[in-house]
Amino acid sequence: MLEPMEWRGDASTGTLWLVDQTALPAAERWVECRSSLEVAARVRDMTVRGAPAIGIAAGYGCVLAAREPTPSSGLGALAASRPTAVNLFWALARMRPLLERGASPDEVLALAHTIHRDDVEANRAMGRIGAARLSDGMNVLTHCNAGPLATGGYGTALGVIFAAVEQGKRLHVWVDETRPRLQGAKLTAYELSRAGVPCTLICDNMAASLFRAGRIDACITGADRITANGDTANKIGTYGVAVLARHHGKPFYVAAPRSTFDLSLSSGAQIPIEERDAREVTDDRAGRIAAPNVAAFNPSFDVTPAELISAIFTEHGEISPVSGQTVRNVVSR
Repeated sequence: MLEPMEWRGDASTGTLWLVDQTALPAAERWVECRSSLEVAARVRDMTVRGAPAIGIAAGYGCVLAAREPTPSSGLGALAASRPTAVNLFWALARMRPLLERGASPDEVLALAHTIHRDDVEANRAMGRIGAARLSDGMNVLTHCNAGPLATGGYGTALGVIFAAVEQGKRLHVWVDETRPRLQGAKLTAYELSRAGVPCTLICDNMAASLFRAGRIDACITGADRITANGDTANKIGTYGVAVLARHHGKPFYVAAPRSTFDLSLSSGAQIPIEERDAREVTDDRAGRIAAPNVAAFNPSFDVTPAELISAIFTEHGEISPVSGQTVRNVVSR
């Protein structure tokens, strides 16, 4: 599996290397980050994306900050890079005490490696847990990208699918293209095909007709933030998939590590929703596709209410039914 990043070298002189996810699938290109500001910039421009991967990258960015004259400036830039993915703030909260007491780059790098390693182990654990819900022969729909590239190297939603396949189950995955950045088309389909998992790419607006035709058995997505009551923020369009699943009597699952839970927020109404450049909607690589002067609205995420989620898979166990009590019971283990 293609991993999204790696630290090359020692703590004093090494640098963070990221797979440029904006270049995939046409090219596997690596980008070097020599400063915390460069890491923050690569998070903002989505060279690295996916909530767990953003958190891991921020951890390595703190190693670079520890070598800089004012580590707090690097910490601030990383915190301001993207607002919705709570894993970013979770990782920075773990790193901040080290930077504030002037810890050595070696100490900071050791913690960054731990965050990276723990994420992969958590993904594999939730994969095994979630795989129990997938049966041989299922057609599974996923939205956006929650595979190795979005995490430390195994995947949350795709980790569940990979685990089921490793158990010998034959699955077929419907991949939403995921407008406007096309993470499904560019990344998820790429990862699945690279791993030999049968998949078919569809436009986002095809899902309803596939549900009606009985060609989708289950849905699974990742998450960028989950609140105390189980409301879940994920890529824009996820809420619509959950509504379709409920209407057609199919399960809608979420896979996410503990670091994605924000128990300080009581509900999804409190989640900050990032709005991105309107040109992601109005333009493509060739230029403008919308009429001149037409405005566009481009929220990057939406919130799926807990009552539409059949189960949440975490490294600590399955949350089902999804409620404030069951979230606390599992996440606090």
